[in-house]
Amino acid sequence: MASLVYAPALLLLLFFLIKFYYFVFTRPPSTKKNLPPSPPKLPVIGNLHQIGPLLHHSLASLSQYHGGGPLLLIHLGSVPTLVVSSAEAAREIMKTHDLIFANRPDVKIWRRLLYNLKEVSVAPYGDYWRQVKSIMVLHLLNHKRVQSHNEVRDEEMGIVVRKIKKCCENGEVVVDLSDLFVTLTNDVVCRVTFGRKYSEGESGRKFKKMLKEFFELLGGLNLEDCVPVLAWVDRLRGVNANVERIAREVDEFLEGVVEERLRKRSTDGGGGREDFVDILLKIQRDDSIGVHLDRVAMKALLLDAYTAGTDTTATVLEWAFTELLKHPRVFKKVEDEVRTVLKGKQHIDQDDIDNMKYMKAMFKETLRVHPPIPTLVPRVASQDVKVMGYDVMKGTRVIINAWAIARDPKVWDEPEEFRPERFLESSIDFKGLDFDLIPFGAGRRGCPGIGFAMATNENVMANLLHKFNWKLPNGGKAQDLDMNEKPGLAIRKKYPLLASATPFSS
Repeated sequence: MASLVYAPALLLLLFFLIKFYYFVFTRPPSTKKNLPPSPPKLPVIGNLHQIGPLLHHSLASLSQYHGGGPLLLIHLGSVPTLVVSSAEAAREIMKTHDLIFANRPDVKIWRRLLYNLKEVSVAPYGDYWRQVKSIMVLHLLNHKRVQSHNEVRDEEMGIVVRKIKKCCENGEVVVDLSDLFVTLTNDVVCRVTFGRKYSEGESGRKFKKMLKEFFELLGGLNLEDCVPVLAWVDRLRGVNANVERIAREVDEFLEGVVEERLRKRSTDGGGGREDFVDILLKIQRDDSIGVHLDRVAMKALLLDAYTAGTDTTATVLEWAFTELLKHPRVFKKVEDEVRTVLKGKQHIDQDDIDNMKYMKAMFKETLRVHPPIPTLVPRVASQDVKVMGYDVMKGTRVIINAWAIARDPKVWDEPEEFRPERFLESSIDFKGLDFDLIPFGAGRRGCPGIGFAMATNENVMANLLHKFNWKLPNGGKAQDLDMNEKPGLAIRKKYPLLASATPFSS
């Protein structure tokens, strides 16, 4: 009878002992995460309603409003996105955990426009990316190759100078510098990449229009990527149709470039200056890099070589000249330096440019205040990781706000002021080793074309200041110069930069 009384009690005790054992010894670890600060979000769209047309400004404002810390977690629709706003946080992403953040997000528009992510800038991290990046660096962007293209830069700059001087024959002439910089960088890069220019006549106008649309689509917001249920909005806006059309036009152009070169080789054996098309055809023929370079990969590399060296380079020149016109004191110092170094000379060589210390400081200050792609190219976390003590989950997109980092008052004295002097006695550079100044990114996915871009920038600026006197047209005042920005992949001026030129005689 007693056993019948105690049996339920023993069973109950055994039950609780088993529960206690599983609770203490077999329960999974706590799933609570220490996530970065995050603003409240709306259903479906997340924080998209807080993002304006100029992404770098919106992200900087959000970060400041929510504590001004180095990291902020927002949600662009269904995409968790880590916003990086300090040099220390950028160093953790692009150096300490560079391998974890070495991949790019898989964006639908990128897939369609950039040959299914075969471009170096967006290709998944791995063997293919390593091989094609080495092709770009060794055969197009290394120091020796960059210097070998000086003749092309000099020839194209000479054409520009002669055109302006001809227009000046009847007196002062107003020059659209924004258009000049785009055309000039296009011509230089086209000759180096394709062996010829595509900027003249009706075909040239179509080419420039196609590329303008290409860059606009590449830098635009794709709703389907962020909010899949709103894919119909992109279709309604005609985004998908435009992407298909531009992708087809770009592919037809590049296919034509390759076919034209193959026909030329078959008829006359080639000859002349070796360009990137020649190099890629040779690599394909020799099959010596370990990765088969098929026609699609060739066109992706040609597109990468062209797009990476045009819009961003023109953007830097545009903002540099704008800041000079905005700051007459700085303009006079750069101009005096250029003319002192080149006194009695007509041709500018690399040794001359190396002696233009203030001009180089001016370009550093331009890149600080106006990084061409202010939020760099996004990255994505390939696994869970801790960044500055916060948990960052696998699949989180990462946007590094290089524009905000370069204006951090904790690092930069009077960051809103344009003052090249800050770099005269500073070792800080823009090549990816100093995380306070990263206009070209850093780490494995940093831009490999810095040398090519800056060689063009410095050559163009030195020539324009050496050959002409410049001022704002129609008696314009420096303080009234418009500094508004235009949305896009590279952030250009909202309105074209116009300046009056008269020839200068040394």
